Amino acid sequence: MAQIQWYPGHMAKAEREIEGKMKLIDIVIELVDARAPYSSKNTTFDRLIKNKPRLLVMTKKDLADDAITAKWSQYFEKQGYGVMVANMKNFNEYKKIIAKCRLILKDKMEKEASRGLKPRAIRAMVIGVPNVGKSTFINSLAKRKAAVTGNRPGVTKAQQIIRVEKDFELFDTPGVLAPRYNDEEIARNVALIGSIRQDILPRDDLFIYAVKYLNKQYPDALKKRYDVSFDEEDDWVIPVFDQIAKVRAIKKVRGETDYERVMDVFFKDLQDGAFGKISWEMPPCVND
Repeated sequence: MAQIQWYPGHMAKAEREIEGKMKLIDIVIELVDARAPYSSKNTTFDRLIKNKPRLLVMTKKDLADDAITAKWSQYFEKQGYGVMVANMKNFNEYKKIIAKCRLILKDKMEKEASRGLKPRAIRAMVIGVPNVGKSTFINSLAKRKAAVTGNRPGVTKAQQIIRVEKDFELFDTPGVLAPRYNDEEIARNVALIGSIRQDILPRDDLFIYAVKYLNKQYPDALKKRYDVSFDEEDDWVIPVFDQIAKVRAIKKVRGETDYERVMDVFFKDLQDGAFGKISWEMPPCVND
């Protein structure tokens, strides 16, 4: 696969600003999408963060397979991360995240106090790729619309400092993607969770990949939604397009199935969670 590249100017600028602000930060809250935690984790951040304390928060757990999410939590914990899983619709979980940050920083803050330094607010930086829920996360912590939200990549374009509590501040940043992806599966997973525009990839290939994955990993969900099941050894692609069009009452165009409209409906169903809880990848230790 040829390298898939995108790197809008605001992302390159954000990366420089993250690195420049890191010395002011006590802890980094890194958000990844629970449906694809590995694919939605920008490894560029590791270079920027270095040894700074970090809490990894898997967002959108309400859309992800619970059993697989639990395995991902174990995987990241073994990698040395502090890990939490969050339902963006559950406000109580955000209080736990602040408490977890305080716990991680307890020794550091006590050392500062022992040196006679005045108590100050904890400064946390929120980072992640586009559309992992940073703005929703921050608004929930702040209990107000402190950041612009949107279910599409690239909504946040500049860094913001937001006071959450008297002793807790957040630095918001735009979503920053890796400058390129060499792994086709990672690129597809990032597209399927909405972190990049789907038209960056061949859309029909993405559709085929997603339908095959659902047929293998979540056949009941595919059957329930579209009454679709198939053997991959058969010539299944066109029949599946036709079946989805039939079930969703998509009108034909000049007597032919409207393939673009079928893909529109399918990808919207994915984004809306119409198939139930779906995870797009397993931890490496499970794949072996």
